[in-house]
Amino acid sequence: MLKQPLIVVAAVALRDGRVMICRRRPEVHNGLKWEFPGGKLEPDESPEAALARELKEELGVEARVGRIADAVYHRYEDRDVLVLFYLCQIDGEPQSIDCDAIAWVLPEELKGYDFAGADRTFVERLF
Repeated sequence: MLKQPLIVVAAVALRDGRVMICRRRPEVHNGLKWEFPGGKLEPDESPEAALARELKEELGVEARVGRIADAVYHRYEDRDVLVLFYLCQIDGEPQSIDCDAIAWVLPEELKGYDFAGADRTFVERLF
């Protein structure tokens, strides 16, 4: 029987021509890899609500979730994920509450970062 992929949401937040990325904590899946911040949906939660919640929990910011920018299916060694990337506007200055580091980078610099698999695919497609 096929296992359903884990559905994950991620924010593509732009400010002053730069995009926000976060580095995962060392002890978690894909530790120390860069990603677009976000997380898993909870039962009966819309992707937009999940993303706003995750950004509040992980970075301490309020978010206005816009349209979907892309969807990426990726097969990791231990799990399959479907990542929904949303354009977002955030209010406030993000804090490293549940990540190792935060960076605001120019889009052309993104390919120089060591991204987790699904995020790397997103960067290669759009930037």
